[in-house]
Amino acid sequence: MRRLGHYAQQLQSHVAAYFYLTAPEMLFGVDAPPDQRNVQGLIEADPELVKRVLRLRKWGQELITTVFGKRMHGIHSVPGGVNKNLSAADRDRFLNGEDGLLSIDEVIEGAEEALKVFYGYHEAHRDWIDGFAVVPGLNLCLVNDQGNVDYFHGDIRVVDHNRAVVEEFDYHDYLDHFEEATEEWSYMKFPYLKRLGRGAGSARVGCLARVNVTRDYETECPRAREALARFHDYNKGKASNATLHTNWARAIEILHSAEQIRNLLNDPDLQKDDLVLPHGSESWVGEGVGVVEAPRGTLLHHYRADRDGAMTFANLIVATTQNNQVINRTITSVAEDYLTDVDEITDGLMNHVEFGIRAYDPCLSCATHAAGQMPLIVTVQGPDGAVLARRER
Repeated sequence: MRRLGHYAQQLQSHVAAYFYLTAPEMLFGVDAPPDQRNVQGLIEADPELVKRVLRLRKWGQELITTVFGKRMHGIHSVPGGVNKNLSAADRDRFLNGEDGLLSIDEVIEGAEEALKVFYGYHEAHRDWIDGFAVVPGLNLCLVNDQGNVDYFHGDIRVVDHNRAVVEEFDYHDYLDHFEEATEEWSYMKFPYLKRLGRGAGSARVGCLARVNVTRDYETECPRAREALARFHDYNKGKASNATLHTNWARAIEILHSAEQIRNLLNDPDLQKDDLVLPHGSESWVGEGVGVVEAPRGTLLHHYRADRDGAMTFANLIVATTQNNQVINRTITSVAEDYLTDVDEITDGLMNHVEFGIRAYDPCLSCATHAAGQMPLIVTVQGPDGAVLARRER
């Protein structure tokens, strides 16, 4: 049940990031005027596509609500299990497309359409997509016993550009492997692997990292397996460092999530009543470490509590924090390629920077623990530090 809700969350989150934050540039171009490259522009250009996208995301949201009880801050998970199963009636709603919902087969078709959108975009702009903000780095995600991604449980694996394993460890031991650096100019920390050091030890997380690490998907997910194989064949078996391949990976994971959901909906175990694992030892621990592959990437959370259940310690390394270094390197790459020697920072140039950042679907509020707007300010400085151009949004 937890996995079912988790895959639903990944599906709807990826659909939102892919179609709302990326598709306008795919359709209109990164230099298109801001009043065109947005959801309203998509509606005017291809209203049927937008309708299908809205129904696809609605399906994911409805499944989240059904499983977790609420769309946000769900009430379904309890210590050791869940508080209810999935009824046969609810299962059939999502399998067969009742109550105005898509059927699971239609969801999978919609996921394949997301891939076709990227393939068409890639075919038309191959050199630009493959060459935009190529940022070398490590790739990190949770893996199962076969060394392939497990969005919900497993060991932490780190691979290099050749997809060779650099490190693999039990997530409970994360403090033995991770260090976090700070900079006076950033509210976000900079995690890195202790053994490799600050410069070489930063790792990419999220959909591109997961696809880079994973060699194969489950046999029960044939369409996603085919899409993954196409990705690896195109990159000649190497890990991709192309920032915009993140959108390719996100489309692959939309399809993988849809096929995983179909497999779980057909599992009769979800109608059983063994909802909570039997309690083991009654000895007091008062501490726990968890990890999950959130849509944006690997999320570590570590808590300590007293005997009254009051929290005494909490430490989180969220996905956007993990990606902090690679996002900064992406901005540097875009600046070097597009902002060198410019006299004016146009809307199009600003969007080049934003497009690179948006590939990671960052959550800056959770990564910095700060709420509110975060305006983007771009300055171009000469060798003497003089400001040559400035643009603020």
